[in-house]
Amino acid sequence: RSSDLAPVLDAVGLEFLAGILEVEVARHPENLPALVELGHVYTRAKQFEEGLAVDQELVQRAPNDSTVRYNLACSLALLGRTEEALDALEKAVALGYEDPEHLLADPDLASLREEARFQGIVRKLAH
Repeated sequence: RSSDLAPVLDAVGLEFLAGILEVEVARHPENLPALVELGHVYTRAKQFEEGLAVDQELVQRAPNDSTVRYNLACSLALLGRTEEALDALEKAVALGYEDPEHLLADPDLASLREEARFQGIVRKLAH
């Protein structure tokens, strides 16, 4: 039954893609798009600590990028680091992030939705 293999094949594909991106980033550390994609792959593969390490590296390299800060917030939220995630999210908004609908729909931020600070961020963006 091929449907039984789908999760296994997805995991193998993500592992393969992570390997390719790891080599690319090691050979060309200046390739920030590859580093961004590696962070996404780690997250999709539920390798949250590795994804967080990538996002922390990206913040060092692009400290004023709102999307980089948003991705850091996602990684922190996935690891249950609520206050740090909210700090990163507030910084993303201060740097120009402005999509409240995405905040409410992003499964990576589900653990933050009941937090008063999160709700305040959404209200601020909705106005």
